[in-house]
Amino acid sequence: MSIGGTEAQEHRGTEDRGVVSRLRAPVPPCPRPARRAQFTHLPIRSILNSPQQTGMGFWSLNPYVGCEFGCTDCYARFAHRYVVERGGNTVWADDEFERQVFVKSEALDILALTLKPSRLGDAAIAIGTATDPYQPAERRFLLARRILERLAQFHGLNVSLVTKSPLVTRDLDVLARLAERGRLTVYLSLVSVDVPLIRKLEARSPMPQVRLRALEKLVKGGIHAGVMLAPILPGITDGVPQLLALMRVAKAAGAAFVHASPLRLCPAVRLTFLPAVARHFPALLPRYERAFDGRGCVTETYARALERRVEQLKRRTGFGSPERESSPAEPLQWALPL
Repeated sequence: MSIGGTEAQEHRGTEDRGVVSRLRAPVPPCPRPARRAQFTHLPIRSILNSPQQTGMGFWSLNPYVGCEFGCTDCYARFAHRYVVERGGNTVWADDEFERQVFVKSEALDILALTLKPSRLGDAAIAIGTATDPYQPAERRFLLARRILERLAQFHGLNVSLVTKSPLVTRDLDVLARLAERGRLTVYLSLVSVDVPLIRKLEARSPMPQVRLRALEKLVKGGIHAGVMLAPILPGITDGVPQLLALMRVAKAAGAAFVHASPLRLCPAVRLTFLPAVARHFPALLPRYERAFDGRGCVTETYARALERRVEQLKRRTGFGSPERESSPAEPLQWALPL
């Protein structure tokens, strides 16, 4: 699992040891709308995925596969589908990502046996690149906390963590130890401050104000933290007013940075996101169906224009280099092919 679209490669180091068994502990209630997830133990032989495995410049680590938040635009659905089909089930439902969460119960034991800081080199360990480590299941399983506690025993590690959950502030004590002994960066994922929009596309996820309060608490606790503005949705959240509003509230919450990237519309994501577009933004649907290549990427023209817009707005809100002169933000609405 990785940010760069090679999520399936994580599982090349994760071998089956038999039939996957069900965890039998009581299932906690899920966020809006009401739905109960099933949790399945996933046997593993490795938990850290090297840059060579993923094709990215970091080591990745994910305690869970699948996510109760079930955001319609989440690219990690691809990784979940891979695990389901790899287990012998050739039928993958589009809501299975949030309905069946795989738990790497042995993650801490495997990490204790296999983590050798000398092997990491200068590369960071990225936690939560393909599923949220602080989804509601973490309240029960405590895998993210235990992993962080293990990492905090070492000096000189470079660790990053991505989440949209305020539950991350529960572990502020461990995060502080990690930051003292090495480098730590926490990314609070947020695509918009528009609450009605979040309820349409990320209905089970924490609302924007809750995430921003968590960000503020992390910053006040001495953690290097900022906003992961991803994915940016063409024609929906890529406008200047939307991006500017998000960056301003992020700055007010103390964010040290904003990292942004556009939507990736791989086949597994199309199954959930395009119906949401059809329901809430029907005029955009034909353009979405034609605008992305076979890998689910936006056009190069759009990507370049969006990058320039984001950089201009980052400088405008104090996240960029003030010495660079900004030009008026260029229009993007027609960069999505008709």
